[in-house]
Amino acid sequence: MRKQIAAANWKMNCNLNEATNLLKSLASAEVKLAPNHEVVIGVPYPYLLLAKDYLEKQSGYFVSAQNCYTRDAGAYTGEVSAGMLASCGISHVIIGHSERREYFNETNAILAAKVDQALKNGLTPIFCCGEALEIREKGGQNDFVTSQIKESLFHLSADQISCLVIAYEPIWAIGTGKTATSDQAQEMHAHIRNVIAEKYGEAIANIIPILYGGSVKGSNAAEIFGKQDVDGGLVGGASLKADEFENIIKSLKS
Repeated sequence: MRKQIAAANWKMNCNLNEATNLLKSLASAEVKLAPNHEVVIGVPYPYLLLAKDYLEKQSGYFVSAQNCYTRDAGAYTGEVSAGMLASCGISHVIIGHSERREYFNETNAILAAKVDQALKNGLTPIFCCGEALEIREKGGQNDFVTSQIKESLFHLSADQISCLVIAYEPIWAIGTGKTATSDQAQEMHAHIRNVIAEKYGEAIANIIPILYGGSVKGSNAAEIFGKQDVDGGLVGGASLKADEFENIIKSLKS
């Protein structure tokens, strides 16, 4: 079975005290992970090493950055390179979240460069894709997501794309309380897997975890994660509550 992943995206939340308390709770949670389960905690830059200290002894737990830059090094004040993250022992990086696309004008070409940087430095990219409400209402969601994947990922070799995690996030369901139905999630996840299979073959497509991101909660995680092509979730607000995120982790299928 593919890896099943509960990934937390804290976004720009938590002061130091709050982050410490949340990490302590996660580190002490009584959650038994199956061999195919992983938990990835995406924290703001200032808390990366703190999170690593608390979680590195937890088997199956990993720490992720929420972004990286397109270059190795240089005069890019305020940016953080994939190489810097790797040198700190960080294993994952979220790339292309809808908020990065919308607020920071990150294009598919920019995200392709970020994916390259992550892979070059041994990081696992969690590549985000997904459509806005007006695109879904017009029935254009499949074509839109296909373009995101092709323009940002199809330059990769089969070995490279096999190292990715993909997160489908319907933008209309992020932080709105709305959630795609489990059937809608499965439909898009299956489409994404088919798009990859057409380029790289079914064997490659069937090993890539595809996560659902969009108002995942403890109350709906089991239903969504239970679908054949849904391999866990990229969780925003609910990941800021230790007990809620613990329930989401327990909803991963084995």
